[in-house]
Amino acid sequence: MPGHPETAVPDGTSPLPLPEIAGHVLHSLPLGVLVFDNQLRVMHRNEMAQRIFTGTATVPELLAAGTVEGDCRGWASDLAGVLETGTPFRRDNIVFCAGPDNELLLNLVCAPLTGSDGRAVLGGVLAAEDITNRASLERRLAVSERLAAVGKLAARVAHELNNPLDGILRYINLAIRLLGPEAGVENKVVGYLEESRQGLMRMAQIISELLEFSRSSSAHFDEININSTVEEAVRTMQDKADRSGVVVTTVLRQERMPILRGGMLFQVCCNLIKNAVDAMPDGGRLTITAGVVDREVILRFEDTGIGLPDSVDRIFQPFFTTKKPGEGTGLGLAICKDYVERLHGRITAERGEPCGAVFTIYIPLASCVPDTHRKQSR
Repeated sequence: MPGHPETAVPDGTSPLPLPEIAGHVLHSLPLGVLVFDNQLRVMHRNEMAQRIFTGTATVPELLAAGTVEGDCRGWASDLAGVLETGTPFRRDNIVFCAGPDNELLLNLVCAPLTGSDGRAVLGGVLAAEDITNRASLERRLAVSERLAAVGKLAARVAHELNNPLDGILRYINLAIRLLGPEAGVENKVVGYLEESRQGLMRMAQIISELLEFSRSSSAHFDEININSTVEEAVRTMQDKADRSGVVVTTVLRQERMPILRGGMLFQVCCNLIKNAVDAMPDGGRLTITAGVVDREVILRFEDTGIGLPDSVDRIFQPFFTTKKPGEGTGLGLAICKDYVERLHGRITAERGEPCGAVFTIYIPLASCVPDTHRKQSR
């Protein structure tokens, strides 16, 4: 093409004109690029800029139309200053509305566009970098770091509180023994101590659950059988179920279930059984099913209780509880979710039919102890 410099291609193929190459590069950039003349009129925009800046107005008008509380005169002054002085300017973290429900966070850089002699200013180039996703990720990371710091602090506080709580409980128990009926002391004093003991035991339970939740990994490394763990959890919670008139049924579909490393599954099963029983104060049925389906271990806890709250998506959040004050810490389901996710699995909650709730745990077989390892360990 006459009049256009061409690239040198060593293999003899037809070279591409430099303007065509520049056009391809310009449109493939992950930046919105506007080229404007000395009257601040848009001369060219790449594909990204077309999505961000819509319309045929001048550059200051396009910027003012999208920026929150934008002032066309202010943008015009800034852009004109670039053309007059030849000095680029940069504006970071500009909130820009690129359309209905499409609010972006932009970094803007404007630089003069000079001729071949390097002195005559022919116009300018405005580059817009969309940092919306990056800023969102940075905010989430900041929140995660703050939560991690709070978790470490809570774990230290909980650990330090355990010893004095243990001592207080010990002395209250000794006082109750000394102030028994045979001592001739009024029952009110013993009643007050009993209430104090119950409150302290409640605090100890909260601290224990807070410590468990704050741990980044399980403290147990034993290899456990899933079926045996489910049966042991049922036996542990049987008295509580009997007092509430709840019938617990287990359906273990495989005789030889995979092996898991870590003892937390027992606590997870106990938490889910306890929650199900608490949801059936007037009796009901809890059915626990365990099996392997499509390369996953599936544990299903289905009850006939009062069901789930409207905000189902919040029940796995720490400290969220629908129980009455003093009856729940809101950490049980959060602990369950944390443990299952450590195994690269997931736990779901859904409403039962026609009533009740269904909690399902999915654990990939890849997270279980391989058969070869079990054979070697015998």
